[in-house]
Amino acid sequence: MCQVSTKTYAEINARLREGKAVVVTAEEVVSMVREQGLTKTARRVDVVTTGTFAPMCSSGVYLNFGHSAPRIKGHRVFLNDVPACGGLAAVDTFLGATSVPETDPLNRNHPGEFRYGGGHVIHDLVAGNPVKLKVEGYGTDCYPRREIETWITLDDLNEVVLFNPRNAYQNYNVAVNLGPRTLYTYMGVLKPDLGNAHYSTSGQLSPLLKDPYFRTIGIGTRIFLGGGTGYVVWNGTQHFPAVREGPVEGSVFAAGGTLTVLGDLKQMSPRWLVGASFLGYGATLVVGLGIPIPVLDEEVLRYAALADEDLYAPVVDYSEAYPQRHPGNLGLVSYAELKSGTIEVRGRKVPTAPLSSYSRALEIATILKEWLLSGEFLLSEPVRLLPSPEAGLTGKPLEIKGPKE
Repeated sequence: MCQVSTKTYAEINARLREGKAVVVTAEEVVSMVREQGLTKTARRVDVVTTGTFAPMCSSGVYLNFGHSAPRIKGHRVFLNDVPACGGLAAVDTFLGATSVPETDPLNRNHPGEFRYGGGHVIHDLVAGNPVKLKVEGYGTDCYPRREIETWITLDDLNEVVLFNPRNAYQNYNVAVNLGPRTLYTYMGVLKPDLGNAHYSTSGQLSPLLKDPYFRTIGIGTRIFLGGGTGYVVWNGTQHFPAVREGPVEGSVFAAGGTLTVLGDLKQMSPRWLVGASFLGYGATLVVGLGIPIPVLDEEVLRYAALADEDLYAPVVDYSEAYPQRHPGNLGLVSYAELKSGTIEVRGRKVPTAPLSSYSRALEIATILKEWLLSGEFLLSEPVRLLPSPEAGLTGKPLEIKGPKE
């Protein structure tokens, strides 16, 4: 790959401040490269904006609810009856998006219709709705109080930080079901015998598909997160990126990259953080996230300009206890095929439906473009780039072991 930069972050930021920068969405740059060519477009365009709006289960908030009189050490913490982590400091807690009430049918192994969980609490907080806080302590000399029950809003809290350990999954599975019964999964309801196919990536707008080698995304990258400004703070959990050529010349199959992201919830919007529930699975949070990609050279632009027909996703059968073998056991399909409404699997036409919203992803990319053009949102050069596919990272499965002798 070409590693020689034709532009620097400082040069692009200077153009942004002066109002001279050219910023386009990842959708717009596709047609620009087709019409003007890669070299001319790379000289002209400074930044390409991306976006995604999709369920991201590995999300949550950490918050500080302040000391009572007398003080309490939160051993068990509940927000609207949803359990949060009580293993932090006295009045700090972490609420995960997939946490569900202890009384919910799912906790009794009954796949009922789930209504409310951690993702919904986060949405209620950012929307300014009152949330019931219940704290139980075990009582100590310095924290003698044993119980609190009160109502809070976002403004009542000292700090509320969205902290998502695995977001913006680079390229998720196309989920199908070859089995004889309906499956209830985090990819939605999968009908038996190839009755449908669900996918959850925005294709040509997807942030990590447009920088598959992580040339520009790293620790400190400033992003659109939940309607406010956020940052990439580390690679996400299960970050095992890989890139190879797709089945058609010039196409790309990239997968496995993830991000850990952080931002102030008080700056965010309920439009871009939405609680959701999946029948028979549980709760999650739909997150809006967008990343600006600086056009440092032609190689960066080459990937940023890939279109839906150039980007491929793996088709995976979920009927065998979510198989652990390599994704794509049923082949690869392009995002153009997925968005057409049907794909072909084993010689059969299968209807498709997205769990992510392309229109909302485009809205995010457009908002981010406007922020950049205003000169108020500048690029931040990463202090360290994230591990790229060349690092050869691979995941380790959990090995079930007995107690040590």
